Amino acid sequence: MAGLQIYNARERALVTAADLALAPLGWMQPRGASSPEPVKRVLLLRLERIGDLLMVLDAIADARAAFPGADIDLAVGSWNLDLARLIRGIHAIDVADVPWLARGNEGDSWRALRAKARAWRARRYDVVINFEPDIRSNYLAWRTGAPRRAGYWTGGGGAFLTDAFAYDPSRHVAENARALIARVAGPGTTQNPVSRPASTLAPPDAAYARAAQLLGAAARPIVGIHVSGGRESKQWHLDRFAQVARTLARDHGATIVLTGSIGDRPLVDAVRAQLSGVAVIDVTGQLNLPELAAVLSRLDLLVTGDTGPMHLASAVDTPLVALFGPSDPARYGPASSRQKVLRVQLPCSPCGQVRLPPERCRGHVPDCMDGIQVAAVVAAAAELLDAGRRVGHTSSAR
Repeated sequence: MAGLQIYNARERALVTAADLALAPLGWMQPRGASSPEPVKRVLLLRLERIGDLLMVLDAIADARAAFPGADIDLAVGSWNLDLARLIRGIHAIDVADVPWLARGNEGDSWRALRAKARAWRARRYDVVINFEPDIRSNYLAWRTGAPRRAGYWTGGGGAFLTDAFAYDPSRHVAENARALIARVAGPGTTQNPVSRPASTLAPPDAAYARAAQLLGAAARPIVGIHVSGGRESKQWHLDRFAQVARTLARDHGATIVLTGSIGDRPLVDAVRAQLSGVAVIDVTGQLNLPELAAVLSRLDLLVTGDTGPMHLASAVDTPLVALFGPSDPARYGPASSRQKVLRVQLPCSPCGQVRLPPERCRGHVPDCMDGIQVAAVVAAAAELLDAGRRVGHTSSAR
């Protein structure tokens, strides 16, 4: 099928062939099917990483508003389970670790995934909505047997859907997701999907208590530094992160909070070793996602790359300096009103090749990240800190 949005030529050819083989399936089923009966059960599939889930919070709220009498269920990867539990209006949460998105393990087998789909079929969903443009998750939506199955054909598998739409790569992920809900629900049932209000998360009291325990009476401003880019293609220089931290500590009296997962420990240690004489609180590997959200909510600023914690900070309304390289901030940027996105314009950027970067960009910090200078990051951070002081913004005091 022409127009598939798959960068890798081999993958695109395989999906094109699969779509051709699936074409008769699409001819046999109704398109845009609807029923006069009220919608009672809706399943939302958001199986990707942390940031991907956070970018569809507004769309999930739209689904809740569009189907006020329905049970809204959500399927996520196990890595997002704790986070999904913080989303308002969800009736039930299912876990599906699809192998093409799992990291550090193989994920569920296809046999296990088909068993999950059979369980979904038994619940007799009226509507299934897949936020991921991917032939494999469209297949899982089809296996539910729901009379309406909505998603994007541009990742392949449009024949599995009753409501198949083109993903618009010029728009933000959040806008595409909201537009998908609006199309399924019909005119006048949701907010204008062009707008991007920042949905907020509310961590539980126990998470706020944990944040208070870790941060204690730290001197303000409290500045978080998330040093891991998550992928090699999005990794900034560790010594530059350290320079930013030292400068903010020296010029603004900042307490530096280092965040990261257990797997980020070597990167964090490399930065911390360069922070002699700086007030540092290292919470690396000590927090679950609700606790991380609570810690981020108490910060005066977070400096990070294009990461899940960037979107998590945005969801708790923490000011951000976000460093972007191969990914496009117009599509993946934070929704926060208090943010500075820094990137350099190169002839090849943003290339979007985050998972499979060009050979010339492997094994070192790629040029699009290398071009971001310490002075620019410090200036952006200082501007946000000064703005916060002028208008009296403070972090959560819970």
